[in-house]
Amino acid sequence: MSAREPVGRRAFVTGAAGAALFTGAGPARAEAGVMESGVVEGPLPDFHLQLKDELRFPLAWGTSPVRDFRAWRRAARAKVEEHLFVGPDHGTPYAPEFGARAEADGFTREAVTLALTRYERVRGALLTPHGTGPFPAVLLLHDHGAKFDIGKEKLVRPWGDGETRLASAQAWADRYFSGRFVGDELARRGYVVLALDALGWGDRGPVAYEQQQALASNLYNLGSSLAGLMAGEDVRATAFLAGLDRVDRRRVAAVGFSMGAFRAWQTAALSDHVAAAASVCWMTGLKEVMVPGNNILRGQSSYYMLHPGLARHLDFPDVASIAAPRPMLFFHGAQDTLFTAQGVQAAYEKLRAVWRSRHAGERLHTKVWPDLGHVFVDRMQDEVFDWLDAVL
Repeated sequence: MSAREPVGRRAFVTGAAGAALFTGAGPARAEAGVMESGVVEGPLPDFHLQLKDELRFPLAWGTSPVRDFRAWRRAARAKVEEHLFVGPDHGTPYAPEFGARAEADGFTREAVTLALTRYERVRGALLTPHGTGPFPAVLLLHDHGAKFDIGKEKLVRPWGDGETRLASAQAWADRYFSGRFVGDELARRGYVVLALDALGWGDRGPVAYEQQQALASNLYNLGSSLAGLMAGEDVRATAFLAGLDRVDRRRVAAVGFSMGAFRAWQTAALSDHVAAAASVCWMTGLKEVMVPGNNILRGQSSYYMLHPGLARHLDFPDVASIAAPRPMLFFHGAQDTLFTAQGVQAAYEKLRAVWRSRHAGERLHTKVWPDLGHVFVDRMQDEVFDWLDAVL
């Protein structure tokens, strides 16, 4: 989600013509004084509560008629993949090209360009610890934040890109990460780190905030999906990382903050290459987040996390549960205004029930930080790093 302020109440229907436009009320009904409001609060349709009531998430584990967990995982994953609107791209060679290198304190920075899809090649940052591998590895997934000039650089200190990009990246690190570059910290601790730009950020942008809906709409019109494209690319990136000679393919994790947290648990659900995932500040029940004033109602950033029609089958924590019983970590800041406390609690309860059903409750780590908001500060990072050391 973006860091913009939530939208307040807006009046979308102003007079008889507006009523007819949004509700289908004809001139006669308008003249008779039947002035139904078609769009309210947010903007939500005035029947949004009825739509919520119809969401039963029938494919969720425990609700689904499928009682064998492995069979359920296959069915649930297939349903998610069906709603990505982006077919698998297993046959396209990655054809990696390794570029500029720079030595750092305890690790080597390296540029890499590879094909995540058959449509384009993507430039990323690859960090490798000094020493003898194979090493554990982390696919590090950047946030949204309505800041598009940098993507991977939000998490990996840029090198060789000039002072402007470095200054932007450092300011972002200061704002959300206690001045740290999370990828650099992980590399110093002995992890290979791969960070890539999602479409619209850094070397693949920048898109303007108000252009996101048009970008998403254009992809829908082309039979594709913005969120589905990002999901598929993240799965492919995980497979590439796991296949590197320097990496222990049994010890690959996905880690992210904000939209990157969404990407982390989604990638764990869709890829068996992910042995563990840590998601900081993105988990909620859908019904609880679709409330007046919430940032998700703006559209724009939400299109990167919207798979049309999937909510008729699975809630957000249901999708994340496809990764069970692998180790998963979820953090939330109690002061985070992007997610309701009720939504976080509902999601955590669903997740705990699934992991307990697999006799793996100890592999799920959920925590609410009472004094923190939408951030991934140093003490949160240190706890995530220690958790990764323990589970990988």
